[in-house]
Amino acid sequence: MITVAIQAGGRSSRMGRDKALLPLGGKPLIEHVIQRVAGLGDEVLITTNRPDDYAFLGLRMVGDRQPGAGALDGLLTALEAARGDRVLLLACDMPFVSRPLLDHMAGIDSDAEVVIPRRGEKLQPLHAIYAASCAASVREALNAGEKRMISFFPSVQTWIVEQEILDQYDPNGLSFFNVNTPDDLVQAEHTLGTLGS
Repeated sequence: MITVAIQAGGRSSRMGRDKALLPLGGKPLIEHVIQRVAGLGDEVLITTNRPDDYAFLGLRMVGDRQPGAGALDGLLTALEAARGDRVLLLACDMPFVSRPLLDHMAGIDSDAEVVIPRRGEKLQPLHAIYAASCAASVREALNAGEKRMISFFPSVQTWIVEQEILDQYDPNGLSFFNVNTPDDLVQAEHTLGTLGS
């Protein structure tokens, strides 16, 4: 069973306002992510500390264990709240995630506790699948003062989805485009028009 968890707990400091709710193509940014994962998991939940702002989505919401503690703490929040034994974690500001790529990742048959793409040299922890069993390692990393999303990786088995697979399932390379600034939002509007989505 897979839980899709969308993180909407960030400070959006570069945007200056809650980016998850910014209009893109006439609807909130987060709705683009939700539409792309529709039917992929057994449940969708939103991690947020402002549940009233997201009530219109009609989805289950859970507040961060420690508001403002960062994405790693948000991952633990999702792992602890999930009903599934695997959690597909996505950022709320990635409107062009590739459904074929997500389907491929969800279908990987492996004992790995983390299935994560690597784009170029960079791992993509906010576009990855985590086994519920990662919770203990994440908690241990947080207790040690770690903030980095990949800080607990030495304690778990990982399956890396390499660039050649990304190119196959996401030929436009848009899965990891995220909207952090007003300029990014303008680019996203242009991309949306190009895709006809």
